[in-house]
Amino acid sequence: MKQLFINIKELLQVRDHPVDKLSGAELRELPVLKNAWMLIEDDIITDYGLMDSLPKINADKTIDTQGKIILPTWCDSHTHIVYAGNRELEFADRIKGLSYQEIANRGGGILNSAKTLQETSEEEVYKQSAKRLEEVMKLGTGAVEIKSGYGLTQEGELKMLRVIKKLKQHYDIPIKATFLGAHAIPKEYKERPGAYMDLVIEEILPQVAQEKLAQYIDIFCEKGYFSVEDTHKLLAAASKFGLKPKIHVNQFNAIGGIQAGIKHNALSVDHLEVMRPEDIESLKGTGTMPVALPCCSLFLSIPYTPAREMLNAGLPLALASDFNPGSSPSGNMNLVVSLACIKMKMTPEEAINAATVNAAYAMELSKTHGSISRGKKANFILTKEIPSYTFLPYAFGTNSIESVFINGKMLV
Repeated sequence: MKQLFINIKELLQVRDHPVDKLSGAELRELPVLKNAWMLIEDDIITDYGLMDSLPKINADKTIDTQGKIILPTWCDSHTHIVYAGNRELEFADRIKGLSYQEIANRGGGILNSAKTLQETSEEEVYKQSAKRLEEVMKLGTGAVEIKSGYGLTQEGELKMLRVIKKLKQHYDIPIKATFLGAHAIPKEYKERPGAYMDLVIEEILPQVAQEKLAQYIDIFCEKGYFSVEDTHKLLAAASKFGLKPKIHVNQFNAIGGIQAGIKHNALSVDHLEVMRPEDIESLKGTGTMPVALPCCSLFLSIPYTPAREMLNAGLPLALASDFNPGSSPSGNMNLVVSLACIKMKMTPEEAINAATVNAAYAMELSKTHGSISRGKKANFILTKEIPSYTFLPYAFGTNSIESVFINGKMLV
């Protein structure tokens, strides 16, 4: 089926020659066609151009988008969408003065979610997670990574990964699965954390690989969770099964997690709220994508990733939601882009590039997603009538999306 979109006010992220990622000053440039048209055939973008050079096209359907903008769907490269229940009571505790770490130390946090997950049937976890996935798709997300990490037992972790696999089977967007068994140390292993790491490496990891349940491996490299030594050990073990690292580092403390990730050719290092000069220096010239999670900073009232320092140093940067029940209970990538502008001092162009092109790179989707390019998937957002693309991050509380197209089909 051929669909022709005409009179597009602004066609964003148009790249005749797609790029894998953008670094430093490159993020300042956002290619735009004004008063444009775009043709899609079935699930592929086949052509586009300016209205004054529109050729005769025999389309099955023509959509007039006067006053509206089209841009590629957001790519969300870091989420924990699969979980059970929620943690709104901990939210109230934090308002009363308890820190995230204090809540975790008394059995809340990740351990709380793990307990709920273990007590919830796989079918119920799937239903809750599917609802969240549908929500973020309607908010413009067209590709997503989902982590395990709230199981913390072999049964629980495999349950989560099987739910992710089921989501892949039922929803027609790219879903990348990440095994995050090393998310926290279970209560029963508190006095012998090494034994839990052995369980993850020797028992759970081989089963995940055997069932082909994940593409990536993750670990929370942080004080009170897992050490740099643990990180090296797990990533080395996972590499034997072909799992690439996408790891949590530098959320509360800089302890060398970035350097560990780089050594193991991590696809991405995520969080980065605390960045030392040597951390920025280490990332230069690598294939590792730094990923910022501003919704987590907003929700926990912790520092934001120092985007300006990183971009001025010539680094690439991607944005993701960190959708999870404890520190970022939102998968709204529109809010992520707004926060990047408001709190991280990124320009609208930088933020949109970080949430599309660079975010696609952080999921190895550069060839098919992240830009409006001939031959790429027809995953795009059609806005309501808005003044310009800058209005998207500016009007942070407004839903400016009219419709979302996934593989050329409008979501309803």
